[in-house]
Amino acid sequence: MQNSDKLSALGVQDGDLVMMVKITSNDRASQNVIRLNPDGSAVDPQAFRQHIRGDSQLMAQLLQNDPTLAQAILGDDINELQNTLRSRHQQRLELKRKQEEELALMYADPFDVEAQKKIEAAIRQKGIDENWEAALEHNPEAFARVVMLYVDMEVNGVPLKAFVDSGAQSTIISKSCAERCGLLRLLDQRYRGIAVGVGQSEILGRIHVAPIKIGHVFYPCSFTVLDAPNMEFLFGLDMLRKHQCIIDLKENVLRVGGGEVSVPFLQGE
Repeated sequence: MQNSDKLSALGVQDGDLVMMVKITSNDRASQNVIRLNPDGSAVDPQAFRQHIRGDSQLMAQLLQNDPTLAQAILGDDINELQNTLRSRHQQRLELKRKQEEELALMYADPFDVEAQKKIEAAIRQKGIDENWEAALEHNPEAFARVVMLYVDMEVNGVPLKAFVDSGAQSTIISKSCAERCGLLRLLDQRYRGIAVGVGQSEILGRIHVAPIKIGHVFYPCSFTVLDAPNMEFLFGLDMLRKHQCIIDLKENVLRVGGGEVSVPFLQGE
């Protein structure tokens, strides 16, 4: 909002929560780029389109939730983009009008039990919507798909993509993967059992030690063998602790041996 704007003109009412956020120069530039006219169209449609296109997370969200608007942004027809923005603005206004009418009808008889339930539900939904809008503005990453952590490793000389999971108690290899790596002959079936997590899988046994290669260094590793074809190789907390691993999300690498080896997490896995 501008210094000359009045809160009432922006729709702020008694009891509303107003959040004040410090705006950097970059934020101001972004806000100027995505400014909208009163009818919902973009003040500068070319800059608006380029700004949204440059935000991969926002584009992914638009493609999922509003593919028509996303295609208008990706296209070259400025008029189509402006018309789509105006249409979305009108839809929001119509939805707001209907909600206000429903609330007015409910408040007309405040002692009616059903009306009270609807009023309570409307207030709760308003809080949810405001929370969603605040998250969309200040924490948009929460709506993006989380990329899991995979690294390249070798198990007994066989290249594999290892799923790094500090939430898993043990390092796991599937039966088919162990066979491909030539390790199934070392399976100790005395350690059979059931692994329980999100679901449950049969533990076929344990391979007590075999070499894995991370970066250019070899390390000893033990494996719990599961009958789970969907998870080939999971590098769990037991080996993360043993080899003093650091999951460095800032640099997007897995550090092993206290930092003697660093391997990048794979993109798009």
